[in-house]
Amino acid sequence: MTFQQRITQALGNPTLQLALDRNAERRVAGRNQRFAELPDAEAVRDRGRAIRIETLSHLDRYLEQFAANVEKHGGRVHWAADAAEACQIILAIVQGAGPHPNRSPVRKMREQGRGLPSLVGDFPDGGTPHEGGQVAGDGGLLVAKSKSMVSEEIALNHVLEAAGIRAVETDLGEFIVQLRRETPSHLITPAVHLRREDVSELFHKEFGMEPTLDVEKMTAVARAELRRVFFGADVGLSGVNFGVAETGTMAIVTNEGNARLCTTLPRIHVALMGLERLVPTLADLEVMLRLLPRSATAQKLTSYVSLLTGPRRPDEPDGPEELHVVLLDNGRTRTLGSELAEALLCIRCGACLNVCPVYREIGGHAYGSTYGGPIGSVLSPALFGSDFGELANASSLCGACRDICPVRIDIPTMLLAVRGQQVEEGHGPAWLKVGMKLWAWGMASPARYRAAQALAALGSRLVSRDGRIRALPPPLNAWTARRDFPVFARESFRARWTNRKQKAGGRKR
Repeated sequence: MTFQQRITQALGNPTLQLALDRNAERRVAGRNQRFAELPDAEAVRDRGRAIRIETLSHLDRYLEQFAANVEKHGGRVHWAADAAEACQIILAIVQGAGPHPNRSPVRKMREQGRGLPSLVGDFPDGGTPHEGGQVAGDGGLLVAKSKSMVSEEIALNHVLEAAGIRAVETDLGEFIVQLRRETPSHLITPAVHLRREDVSELFHKEFGMEPTLDVEKMTAVARAELRRVFFGADVGLSGVNFGVAETGTMAIVTNEGNARLCTTLPRIHVALMGLERLVPTLADLEVMLRLLPRSATAQKLTSYVSLLTGPRRPDEPDGPEELHVVLLDNGRTRTLGSELAEALLCIRCGACLNVCPVYREIGGHAYGSTYGGPIGSVLSPALFGSDFGELANASSLCGACRDICPVRIDIPTMLLAVRGQQVEEGHGPAWLKVGMKLWAWGMASPARYRAAQALAALGSRLVSRDGRIRALPPPLNAWTARRDFPVFARESFRARWTNRKQKAGGRKR
């Protein structure tokens, strides 16, 4: 399906339109309120931008420092040049997990012939867990995944499943879209495109849940299924919001607590992060933690901020025995120094998606990329190549994305850079190329420009109705399908100005 076809499909989906409007209005209003409550908010944003620029400007040094500190605290660092290498590294780690004497509590119970822990207390109605689908599955290796857009970027789940490994998303939104065999529609709220009715129907099909629109009951069903995953997982995999170079610490920010279970219960923790997701110091991390929750979820602070430094120590009661940090390049070093380098400043808050008039109409799936919206329209071409350059055309260049970005990324300028690159490479429909050449030819001569204006004034009146142009033939019908236009003026502004001056001069004489 082409980009245009995906856009048309999204615009024709009234449920999606309603869901996107509700999400955007709530998120943007909340974000504005939280920043209004932050003392010296603009100075904090400036500081956040400075931190990100400092990180990218000396990325090689901070990466070496971060990797050294991770290994100093007992972790192991793996460097992945691209998506394929990252998947193979993680696959080897998971396959190497194998049987171990310190396996998860649920597996111990199964070996001893006992059942799963009781979840009765988790249900608001006091009932017992349903007898529906066993997400954790029986036998085989199981990976409990916390939310990670980088794992979506490298299509990790498909690689693990092809190898016979069950990978289960434990973030509620990610869990829902995984069951639907979909990808996330938003950086922060993966299931933003769905209604309660959709989730109820899904859980009825997958787990035998009685149809309900009660969010607590649906959440309880998901909790029961995911509890089996947490306790049964051989490996926990998480993303990383920020890595701290000076300490080797990884900061993971969530609202559901699933990341803590993924990173502490399984014997092995694999942390997957892009090379650019660093800050130099813990003091810098504090600044970013003031910006990220306010921009992403309109909170002063998220419910869970986990700071992980190395695997479990001998005297600690919980935590993984092994910590593996996979640092992914996948086009990031190539982007440094390019016109699109500023896209790497992104802290993945999703604020630009919420405010974008285009994203608010078509949603994330229409972009056909892991990263949608304004930031995705520049980050996707930067990381994945010119095949994603057409995404930059889905923009009004209104600048709202730049205004709301917590680190002031100049997305509109990069959108223009992507569009320019597309033109240089000869992309775009033939009619547009011919049309732009004709336009340039006409604009190069005042006489041709005046002639074209006269023809446009005459022609527009021939196709107008009541002074408005309501329909045009293809390909111009893409404009008139959703808006009417006034006819061209009979006289140009220059001609009217000249006439006005002449009349004014005549009156003075």
